[in-house]
Amino acid sequence: MIVFDLLCDLGHRFEGWFGTAGDFAAQKARGILACPSCGSHAIDRVPSATRFNAGAEQAAQPSAAAQHAPNKDPLAVAQTLFSRMLDEILAKTEDVGAEFPAEARRMYYEEIPARAIRGLATGEEYESLVDEGVPVARLPVPPSGSLN
Repeated sequence: MIVFDLLCDLGHRFEGWFGTAGDFAAQKARGILACPSCGSHAIDRVPSATRFNAGAEQAAQPSAAAQHAPNKDPLAVAQTLFSRMLDEILAKTEDVGAEFPAEARRMYYEEIPARAIRGLATGEEYESLVDEGVPVARLPVPPSGSLN
């Protein structure tokens, strides 16, 4: 099964599960995909967030990080994985800087189409977004000079 993040033309984001990427393309071409929120058939794939199965049992094969450093300290492996995750987030999101709280609200209230963004918010702005129900997450990002 392949899980795709999908977005309708009205900005509703949802998941679709398909046997293959071709199944998605075929269903889209036949017009049988529909948004579960509004019923729109204008559906597109959008970048997916990296998924981590923190509670899942480990597979029989060790991870790529573990294979390249079998005797490495678990902290070093965790730092490597965090760095990779951060690289994915930085590559697949738009930096809106200090406009983050305003942009997040506008998307939440469907004033603009949803998209993957990142930016800056004070502690007070973050708490206000959470209180309103806006789905946000804090992520410690090191200064750009220390990124590899």
